[in-house]
Amino acid sequence: MTYDLGIGVIGMGWMGMVHGRSYRQVADRFYDSGIRPRLVICADESEERARSAQERLGFAEMTTDWRAVVDHPDVQVVNIAAPNFLHLEMVEAVTAAGKHVFCEKPVGRTPQETAQVEALARKAGVMSFVGFNYRWAPLVQYAKQLIDEGRIGKLTHYRGRFFSMYGSNPYSQLSWRFEYEQAGLGVLGDLMPHVIDMAHMLAGPMKQVAANQHTFITERPLPIPGKGTHFSLGQPGDPTGPVTNEDYAAALVQFENGVQGTLEACRVIYGPKCEMAFEINGTEGAIRWNFERMNELELYLPGESDTHDGYTRLLGGPKYPFHGRFNPGDGIGMGYEDLKIIEAYQFLQSIVDGQQREPSFKAALDLARVQQAMVDSWEAGGWVKIEN
Repeated sequence: MTYDLGIGVIGMGWMGMVHGRSYRQVADRFYDSGIRPRLVICADESEERARSAQERLGFAEMTTDWRAVVDHPDVQVVNIAAPNFLHLEMVEAVTAAGKHVFCEKPVGRTPQETAQVEALARKAGVMSFVGFNYRWAPLVQYAKQLIDEGRIGKLTHYRGRFFSMYGSNPYSQLSWRFEYEQAGLGVLGDLMPHVIDMAHMLAGPMKQVAANQHTFITERPLPIPGKGTHFSLGQPGDPTGPVTNEDYAAALVQFENGVQGTLEACRVIYGPKCEMAFEINGTEGAIRWNFERMNELELYLPGESDTHDGYTRLLGGPKYPFHGRFNPGDGIGMGYEDLKIIEAYQFLQSIVDGQQREPSFKAALDLARVQQAMVDSWEAGGWVKIEN
């Protein structure tokens, strides 16, 4: 049986293009699922970007009016890759139309907006999904299997982080990501959601946090509207504007199951390029993973062999979840966009099955509660309980 699903994508910057390519690949990589996504229409406020996306990816139509995507009769699935300040309005329109919705994180600029977004999808009875793609790395999925099977014993410690240099150059343009009015939270809304989502998946829900934040670069060059991305650079002497959200966020964490941990994220740190990573310790073993070496996992299981006492490096291969969908050999690596293909498949499979898979907007709401507790801790100091 085949399932034809009409796809509309809003926002054709870098991430929108990634999503468009991902939907195209689902029919190939997961051919046996019967899911056949069809690229119906793409939207961007820049006509040049929208037209380029249509030509490159094969959308049947393009528009500069995002509402045309929502209203299109052939669209059953709307993918939102627009700036954060538009998410709530767009999700409201999509859910009112009774269509399924994928939204890049953060789904809301603030925890309160995220709660509104989650309620809209839940009340409309549509399937929702969020772009937490790092959880789909085959060796991360294998790490979850090991934890669920009790192979590393009772968890005791969890350390998660996302360090990126994308904002480390002071001439990086003042894109919407650096402005509270448009992006909402800074690194707590941009990078920390991946850290929290991964921690929730692997170690479970959190009980309380003690957090802090800091802005290292307080002024940036003003961008040219419709041009470039948050990786684009200005020049010395360009007009500048203030950065109005945080560059760094961190927290001590106590999980409900007794695990102790730390969460940390920074967009201006020097050295790490894209270090989305975690380290987990249990009573019988330990696991380490870093996205910069996505196709490797470090595993410590001393009870399973008396010939060594240290971490073993595992290389990705078809014996691990999803890997065989992309290549048949051990040590042949996968990449970032492969994870987005898996993500798109999981979302579309939710629709086909009529059963919500994770991460849904509910997962986004769960992490928004952690974000709110971190903000409260910034303001009040000390430990803050995570409230429902």
